[in-house]
This record gives sequence, structure tokens and C-alpha cells, in this order.
Amino acid sequence: MIAKILFFLLSLLLAIPSHAQRPRARDLGIQIGTLPTGTYNAITDVEGVLVGHVTLIEGSGELVVGKGPVRTGVTAIVPHGEDIYRNNVFAAAEALNGNGEMTGMAWVNERGQLEVPVVLTNTLSVGEGYSGVVAYMLKQGTGRVPLPVVAECYDGGLNDIAGRHVTVDHVVEAIEIATGGAVPEGSIGAGTGMRAYGFKAGIGTASRVVPDGHTVGVLVNANCGRRRGLLIAGVPVGREIPVQASPTRDGSIIVVIATDAPLVPHQLRRLCKRAAIGIGRTGTVSRTSSGDFALAFSTAYRLPRTRADRDTITTLRDNRLNAIFQATIEATEEAIVNAMCVAEPMTGRDNRTMPALPHDKLIEVMQKYGRRQAQE
Repeated sequence: MIAKILFFLLSLLLAIPSHAQRPRARDLGIQIGTLPTGTYNAITDVEGVLVGHVTLIEGSGELVVGKGPVRTGVTAIVPHGEDIYRNNVFAAAEALNGNGEMTGMAWVNERGQLEVPVVLTNTLSVGEGYSGVVAYMLKQGTGRVPLPVVAECYDGGLNDIAGRHVTVDHVVEAIEIATGGAVPEGSIGAGTGMRAYGFKAGIGTASRVVPDGHTVGVLVNANCGRRRGLLIAGVPVGREIPVQASPTRDGSIIVVIATDAPLVPHQLRRLCKRAAIGIGRTGTVSRTSSGDFALAFSTAYRLPRTRADRDTITTLRDNRLNAIFQATIEATEEAIVNAMCVAEPMTGRDNRTMPALPHDKLIEVMQKYGRRQAQE
């Protein structure tokens, strides 16, 4: 009896992340790439971009569909603080591998603009995500017919995904509480039940500032990769920290890219393709069963819906895009690593536990390969 009680208490502790966030990659002396980061090393370093999370953690033990355990949530990315439906931004999206869903992609690419907040959630809550964006938009003004952008990853390994615990109200809340500044990462919002490379993962973010002063910020929901393939700053961490039984389930990843550089849709779509390189640098090969999607937007211009004529715009020449490409690749790579570094171990349905990336072993491996900077 005492053993059962102790196991139950331990499960609760593992299920609920502590309030303080675990260190990020750079806090551990791991530097990825060569470009400098923004103030927060986050997507919110692009001025005006806001992020909101609603996290749902409830229950423990055996799965009972409709009751739990619940390990899921919603993350919203808002391009700017104005009414996005009336003040669109240039945007583009790309399916790197389509065994998943990002709604609204066709309209984003057809029109080259984004008219809604971007919402991330679990696979079976896409409908609630869609309805939540519509509900939020109609609160701003009636007569609107938005086409929501909702992207998903599967969290059924830890979560009662069939119970569909995300509601329309959760989605609206995530949008309404979105803020700038430092972005909480790991097991939070849409990342609550996610894992990557056999470690607990979820939401991660990073940013880069290019020589001409423009900023690129990336936010990912990392739920991808197999342990043996994991690379961090080029180091084969997955082979150095092996798992007892190699997991065979492939996952997904959603990448949201923001920049203040004046880019038009076809240029933004090129950023989406570069995100694939950043993902690949961590060891994910985008297998057939993966749902890997990227969306990029620029905050440089507001495109008023109510005005027929557009202001003249300028954009970057092709030879100035190279630094933006590098920034996108580096920030995507680091965002994925941050998701794993920050996330804590979590126990979910049927007492399944997803371990955290062990910082002590990670530091040891990085030092072995001479890839860790000395900490002050």
C-alpha cells in the first residue's frame, strides 16, 4: 500500500512541470550558429509579435477516454497587437511532409497574406481550434468570414487525445492573453504532451539578428525525431545518450517564422523551405508518417482590408536574403533544442513517463566533442 501511494505521488510530481523553467541551450553553454540573438532569443524579438499559452494538465493513472489524464493545450501566435483581420501581413506556408494538418494554408498562399492569429494544438482538437479563432474574430466584429490557420501535432502518447479536452474558450483565451517578452517553453500550451527524439519536448523558440538589423524569430512545437538521430550543434547526442528500446513512432513539427524584414510572399515561402534545413540539422528526416509544416510572416507592412489601393512597398533584393536564410535555419535549430532543454519529465496516460533531456549527460557529451562554451 505504501509503495502504491509513493508511486502515485511521484506520478503527480512528474506530471506537473515546476513553475521555474529549466535552463535553455545557451544557459548550458551550448551555442548554435554564429548570428547574434535578439533580446529574449524568442519569436517575440520581432517587434509586435505576441504569444499566448493555455495549458491543460489534469489527472493521473489509467486512461479513461473523456476524463483523462489530460496533458494538452493551446498556443497562439499573434503577428501584431492591432486587429489582424483588418490589418493583414504578408505570409506564406509550406508542407514539408503532409501527414498532418495546417488549416488555411491554401488561402494564405493564394492571397499571400495572413488575416488571423496562428493557433497550435493537438491533432483531434483542430476543429475546436478552428471554431475558437472564428469565435475570437466575431468578438472583434460581426460580419467577418475568416479562414483560420490551425496547426496540430499528436500528443496521444501522454494525453487523453480522444477526450478532446481543448475547448473553444481555451483557444479564445490563448489569443487574448498573448503577450510579448520572454516566451515560456517546453511542456506548455500546445507543447504540453509533446516529445522529440525520445525526450520530453514541446514549445521552443529562438531568434537571430542579421547584419542589416532585421530580426528573424522562430517558434516550434517539437514532436519529432528518433533518439539515435539527435544532433545538437553537430554533436551526435542521440548516439551518446542511448535509449533502452528505440522508439519507432515518428512525430511532427510545426515551425512559425516571423521577421520584420520587408519580404513579400514568395520570399517568405523561401524561408519556410529553409526551416527544413534547421529541422534537419537536429537529425529529423521528415519521414512518411510525419506532419511537418512551416509558416512565415513579415510584420514590415500592414495591409488594410478596407482600402482598395495599397501603399508602395519595397522589399529586399535576393542577395540580401542570404543572411535571412541563415537566421531562419539557426533559429529553427535552436528552438528545437530549447524545447528539449527546458521541458521537464512528464507522466501521463497509463502512467507513461517521457524523460527529460538530462542536462548533466548533455554537458558531458558537448564537452567531449569540444562544443560547450565555458560559463561565467
